[in-house]
Amino acid sequence: MSKDLKIVELTGSVDQIGDRLILRLDEESSKSLPSRGQVAVQLFDSTETVVVEPDGRRGHWIPGEILDLHAGQEVSLNATIAESWPEVKVPQDLAEALADAEDLHETWLGLTPMARWEWARWVKSTQSPVTRERRVQVSISKLRDGKRRPCCFDLSSCTDPEVAKSGKLIQ
Repeated sequence: MSKDLKIVELTGSVDQIGDRLILRLDEESSKSLPSRGQVAVQLFDSTETVVVEPDGRRGHWIPGEILDLHAGQEVSLNATIAESWPEVKVPQDLAEALADAEDLHETWLGLTPMARWEWARWVKSTQSPVTRERRVQVSISKLRDGKRRPCCFDLSSCTDPEVAKSGKLIQ
């Protein structure tokens, strides 16, 4: 970690939504981040880059599976804005479609990691199997047409259907 990087303090409380634990960042922490969308941060005392997720209300949250958390816990983490994005875990259906589209191998690798995150988020942001299948097909088509990112996609919305409703993190 470079010594001249700005340190950001991320504080918040751990909430449980369904079966999931999340660290809901407080307003001041979210305001200290450079984007209302996803932000990659490097936590102190960790080699892992963590992607902070938008909550659809100009705030942010961190998936609990990344950290060792329990409900009701107050958390304070020191971090810096990451110099690079971690590689996204591509959803299986999109990964299979990309593997079948051999002509897109170099195209996919030529995207920035952040752009690959956007494609994965867009595909995963629906609970409807029909809509999700269509998004996979549209992703392949758009990539073949030279599109580098999904269009008409609100990057500041909460796109995890397990913890969001209508693009907003469940209160």
